Formats: sequence, C-alpha cells, structure tokens
Amino acid sequence: MKVAVERIEYVLPESIEDARHLKAANPDWRIEEIQEKTGIVTRYISSPEQTASDLAVLAAEKLFESGVDRAEIQATIFVTQSPDYSLPTSACVIQNRLHLPTSCMAFDVNLGCSGFVYGLSIGGALVETGVSKNVLLLCGDTYSKYIDSSDRTCRPIFSDGASAALLTKSSKDHLGPFELGTDGSGYENLIVHNSGSRSSPSKPRKIHMDGAKVFMFTMAKVPQCVNALLKKTNLRLSDIDLFVFHQASTIVLENIIRRLNLPQEKVYLNLQRVGNMVSASIPIALKDAEREGWLKENALVMLVGFGVGYSWGSCLLRWKGGV
Repeated sequence: MKVAVERIEYVLPESIEDARHLKAANPDWRIEEIQEKTGIVTRYISSPEQTASDLAVLAAEKLFESGVDRAEIQATIFVTQSPDYSLPTSACVIQNRLHLPTSCMAFDVNLGCSGFVYGLSIGGALVETGVSKNVLLLCGDTYSKYIDSSDRTCRPIFSDGASAALLTKSSKDHLGPFELGTDGSGYENLIVHNSGSRSSPSKPRKIHMDGAKVFMFTMAKVPQCVNALLKKTNLRLSDIDLFVFHQASTIVLENIIRRLNLPQEKVYLNLQRVGNMVSASIPIALKDAEREGWLKENALVMLVGFGVGYSWGSCLLRWKGGV
C-alpha cells in the first residue's frame, strides 16, 4: 500500500506496579521465578476511574500537539477489548472528546494482541482506496480491570496503556503486504466471562488465560505466519532490518527467536519496562525503538501480532522515520 505511518505517540498511566507490589499482595509467590519467565519488571496500571478511551484521548492529544491537524482526520479506528460501554462505540465518544470533524467516520475493532496489525490493514485500505486521506489509529486497553489480584498467570504480565498513530497517503509503498489468520477454536483459552450478552453464572467476570495452551498456539502459528509473509514477498529473514513482535513475555519471545533462528540484534524488546500492552504493544515498541536508535529511516520492519481469539497477523512496514 502507498500508505505511511506518519507519526506515533503513546501514553502510560501514572501508577507503576513492580515485584514489591506483587509480593505484598501474594507473599507465597516466587517472584524471581515469575520475572525470569515473563521478563517483565514493571507494569503500568490505570486508576479505578481511568478507562482505555481516556488513555487513547491523551495519546491522540500528544499527536495533535506534535503538529498533526485534527481537522484533517477523516477516520478514527479504536482497537480495544476494554471499551467504556457495550454501546455506544467508544470511538464515537472519542470523536466528540477530541473535537474531530463530524465528517470523520469512527468505529471500534475488538481485537487484542494482533489488533495493531489488523488496524493497519483496515486503516491502510481506507487510505489506499481514497475513502479517507488521514486515519487516526488508536490502540488501548486496561486489562488490569479484568484481572484478579491473586491471578499468577495474568497479573505479572498485562499492563495498561494506549497509542495513537497517524496513517497517511504516501508516494511509495510503505505498508504491506499482510498475512492474517484466525482460529476461533481457542477462544476459551483467553476470555473474560460475563463481559457481554452470554451469561455464565458459575464463572467470575475476570480474565481467564490457559497459559500453556496459548503458548502452544503461539509456537505453532507465529513462526508459520512469519515464514508465510516472507514467501509471499520473496524475501529472506536477512532482508528484514528489524522484527517487532507483540511483547507477550520473555519465554514466548525467546522461543520464537530460537525457532526462527533470528539474530538478537534484529529483534526489539521493551517488555521489561512496560509489560504486555496488548494491542498497543507494537506501536509503543516502534516508538521506543526509534528513540533508542534501533530504527533508521527507510528500514524494513516486520510487525507480528498474536494472541486472544486466537488471532494473528504480520505485515511489512517501510519506516518513514521521525515518528
């Protein structure tokens, strides 16, 4: 697609949780062992009154403060699994709060860790086909509101935050192609029961994750997804300048790197500092990677998201720089 990611900004909540907080709430936990597997040291937790849309609005305002004209936004996509309401659509609320034009289309995408890649495919298609000149792609979640304080599987991993990306028309092919997939047979392995219209009275309204099954899905599908995209583009692993995976956990990413035989210097990681940010993890990683000198203008980047659904997706992004 002749579409560029023009700029990225992100926002994290003020509250930070680390090993001390986990140990205080769960004295029996072996924190050192947990951190070794997750690779996550600090996570960001939203306040009780702060929602994913609140964080997304703040991220978008940072984008506008950097020089992006809100009057030129023609579509707003909000990727989230923790909306303010079942209805109305959170993106509609965000359009009003950001004072975007009423000619701006706005809609939510209910996807998790593959959400940014899917959002790029949708937003990119809107730009490529001329439906929208400028697309505001927001990703944000507050999974912490779904997590029980004694949940050893989820609490040490998930973090709250939001990102904002501007997609615009480009004179060159900067985005794509894409490799996307779904296997809904695994939907119950990462789920929040009683969060919609289907009632399960015997199950709490908390996030449930079968870590072993999600891990096995990841190991089966992610290397396959990467190789399928390489085949589609007639590229080799060595042709890719940087790989940015969804920042799931150290044990997941180390095994992906090992299975694909990737050089460590070509894989960017920031999960130790920010945790698993769900759909916002890839755009936050891109922003940090550029700040830290991992990304240079015109670099060829492969983005790979995977998780809840099961859902997965990868794409190529030619880095424009200065985002």
